[in-house]
Formats: sequence, structure tokens, C-alpha cells
Amino acid sequence: MTIVAKEVARLRDRLTPWALGALALAFRLWHLGSPKGFVFDEVYYAQNANSLLHHGVELDPKTAAAQFIVHPPIGKWMIAAGIKLFGFHEFGWRISGAVVGAISIVLMYFIAARLFNNYFLSLSAGILMSADGLNLVMSRTALLDIFLMFFTLLGFFFLLRSQHYAAGVSLGLAVATKWSGIYYLSAYLLFTLYVEYRRNRALEIDDPIRVAIHEKLLKRITQYLLIPLAIYIASWVGWLFNTSGYDRNWANSQPNGLFAFIPRPIRSLWHYHAEMWNFHTTLTASHPYSANPWSWLIMARPTSFFYQAPKGCGVPACAQEVLALGTPLLWWSGLAALAVTFGYWIARREWQSGLLLLSIAAGYLPWFEWQKRTVFNFYTIAFEPFVILLIVYCLAKFLEPNKDGGVPKVRCYVSYGFLALIVLNFLYFLPLYFGSIITYSHWSTLMWFPSWI
Repeated sequence: MTIVAKEVARLRDRLTPWALGALALAFRLWHLGSPKGFVFDEVYYAQNANSLLHHGVELDPKTAAAQFIVHPPIGKWMIAAGIKLFGFHEFGWRISGAVVGAISIVLMYFIAARLFNNYFLSLSAGILMSADGLNLVMSRTALLDIFLMFFTLLGFFFLLRSQHYAAGVSLGLAVATKWSGIYYLSAYLLFTLYVEYRRNRALEIDDPIRVAIHEKLLKRITQYLLIPLAIYIASWVGWLFNTSGYDRNWANSQPNGLFAFIPRPIRSLWHYHAEMWNFHTTLTASHPYSANPWSWLIMARPTSFFYQAPKGCGVPACAQEVLALGTPLLWWSGLAALAVTFGYWIARREWQSGLLLLSIAAGYLPWFEWQKRTVFNFYTIAFEPFVILLIVYCLAKFLEPNKDGGVPKVRCYVSYGFLALIVLNFLYFLPLYFGSIITYSHWSTLMWFPSWI
């Protein structure tokens, strides 16, 4: 390769992720203030964020009474940043998610580059994530899950670069957004220790497990447990230093007993968390869009965030819906890629396949423990990047050079066609992602299965 060609390739590699990010941001900002009003659980999170901004704790907007809140504060502080900059309206409470969603696509490109060291595969990862309807909808709605996904993905990025302190900070922010981030913390802590064990084995060190524990355990516990714990507690600073928060003064009315040495605000916080845990483990209220985890990967019951029958589509019967639907062909391909990747891991034990499967397991498998709990399909956004990376991993295997060192052109064309189909499928469902006003007959054609209604 000539010097000029190398410089062109470097420029291409630098510009591509940011071009993807800019395009993704444009999609996320397009009519971001529509639909008007609160969409789905924005009625909680946007108002909680506004209360944090003005009071430091979540208070009822009508009565100013302390509210029982079941998720940590970081995601709501992210929403509050947008409200601070733009005001308490639809654009203001949705803009942070839009920016974070676009940045996650840039991150995806660099992560794929690290995993596969191939421009086309990195580009494919960025395109696939840009063309996922679930990612687009979650980026345009003020819920917590897009921030959970972002901080988890950022932690994964730093893990790949062996920047473990930064990974711990990122994953600590994930846990301080939603508790489910703790599964990634645990998985990646074990992964780092396993990597040390394998390295010691490769160096033929006697008793590689003992050496790995002796040399790295304390450091990894600091990086993946103590630092995240400190970040988590710090995320509650508004509650700790404000006596008007829910249960903030609980310890004041309790006997000191054996725990007198623990400051009362910390004891109150512990009690509050016990109540949060009880809520999460006993939530069985019926909901029309509740979806069992067994159905998530095939998008059997996507969550409808908004629906109404307005005027303005040119015919008497109109529809407007925001449906948290992952691009169907992408997610169905992801399910196939999961099976294929597992087979490759069994056969070859490649670190890329093992780490991706571990990441899927951390985000997905814990939900099967709660078969009676009220859960929703859009929770898949937390591990959606890893589903996409499984597809890219399978593309890498499909495009592996043959004995002559070349890739058959037909395989390249099939790969291009596959990406094109995903993009076309994404564009087909855009009215449901943007919440566009369309004719009822058009909306009916988008409802491929009765369970989507």
C-alpha cells in the first residue's frame, strides 16, 4: 500500500464513525418534540429529573411530597441536563437520550474495530446499530434504559482497551442508572481475572490461579467493585444532603442498637434500598404490554409507548404510534447469530465470541429468574449492542479468506445485500419510530403480527 493510500485509509477510518454519529443524531433530532406530552414512562422520569434539578430529590410535582422512587438517580440527572439547557418541554427532556444514542453508535464503530480490526466490519456494526428501530425509539424517549446501555457499552469499550479504572467508573454509572448494570460489573470482573489466569497458564507459571489472585484480585476488586460502589453512593448525594427525600429521616425514629456507628443518613439509605428491592422483586401488576423474556429476541410483544387516532392524514381514519420495535430482520438475524456464535465458541474458543456471549448472558439471562415480574421487551436495549456485535462476528466468519487468501466475491455481495435489507426494513418501519401521523390502513400494514397491536 502506498503512502497516499495509507493516508486515505487513515482519513476514512477517522471520518467514518463521526459521519455515522452525525447521521444518527440527525435521525434522533428530527421532530424530537413530537409526540407532544409525556410518552409512556416519561411521565415519571421527566418529572423526576425536573424535581432533581430544582430540589435535589424527587418530589411530587403537585403536592411537593417526597416520592418513593425505585431507580437510582444518574439516568434522571442525565435527563435533567437537557432540561437545564433547553427547558422543561418535550425537546428538553428528550435531548440527552438523543445525544447519548448517537454517541453510542460512534462507540460501536470503535469497539468493532478493536474486536475485528477490519474497516468493513466496523462500518457494518455502525450501520446495523444506526438501523435498529429500538435504539432509535429509546434515543428519542426520556427513559432510563438508553443511559444504561450507553454506560455499559462505554465500560465494554474501556475493558477492551484494558483501561480498567475507566471501565469501573463507566459501569458504576450504569449501576447508578439501573441496578441491572451490576450483572455487567460482576461478569467483567470475572472476565479480567480469567484473562490473568489464561496469561499465567500461557507463561507456564506454577499454580496460575493462585498467582492471578495474588497479583490482581485486590486491584480488580478496587476497579470493578470499590470504585463503582463509591460512584453509586455519590449518585445519591442530593438525597443524602437533603432531608426532604423519601425515607431520608427514617433512621431518626429508630433505636441505634448495634449500628449506632453508622451515620443515620446511610442507615436511612440502606432501609430505602431494602424497600426498592422489595418493590422490584414483588412487582407482578398486570400490564397490556408486559412481555416474557423468552419472547424478547424475536420481538413478539414490542412495547407501545404512544398511540392515538388524530386528524391530518388526508382520510377519515388516521393513526399515530410510537412502537419500541427493534428492526425485525436485524433481531431475527441476531437470534441466528447467537446460535452460530455459540457453536464457534464451542469449536474454537475464540476470545471475541466468548466475551460477546458473556455480555449477552449478563444482560439477558438474569431476567429469566423473574418469570412472574412485570417486564417489557424494550429492556433488550441494554444488551442490543452485543446482539449486533454477534451478527458482525458471524459476518467476519462468513468473510474469512479462503486458502488463496481472498474472499469470494459472492460472499461480499451477500454481505452487502444483507446490510441493505436491514436498512430497508428499518426505513419501512420509520413511521412507527418517529410517531408519524399516517393512515390507519398504512398503520395496519405495519402490524405484521397480532401481538404487535
